[in-house]
Amino acid sequence: MKTLIVNGPNLNLLGTREPEIYGNISMENYLEKLKSEFTTLEIMYYQSNIEGEIIDRLQQDDFDAVIINPGAYTHYSYAIADCLKNIQKPKVEVHISNIYKREEFRQKSVTAACTDAVLSGFGMDGYRLAILSLKP
Repeated sequence: MKTLIVNGPNLNLLGTREPEIYGNISMENYLEKLKSEFTTLEIMYYQSNIEGEIIDRLQQDDFDAVIINPGAYTHYSYAIADCLKNIQKPKVEVHISNIYKREEFRQKSVTAACTDAVLSGFGMDGYRLAILSLKP
């Protein structure tokens, strides 16, 4: 099974960006941990700060399931939502922080309704929990 993890804007800064909210481990380091735990899966990773590039990557259709953390695009990208709506494969939205404990504008996800499940507030472990939920 090929699982694609897609991260949106500013998530390239994980490990240094607001560690009190996002922790102090980089996504690259966390990916190594995931790959060593889930050795039977092919875990692919993509991050972009550009909305159209995220959509282009999702439309490549070279995966069996997708885990997406759209970052700030969560709250206003109807373009990413439309893209997710057209992917007929398992999809899980992940948020490192609990978006419902944050600023009001962060409490609404326009992309969540286009996924099968949402994990919010589990820190980086949300990605691992998403993989567990997708495993056949």
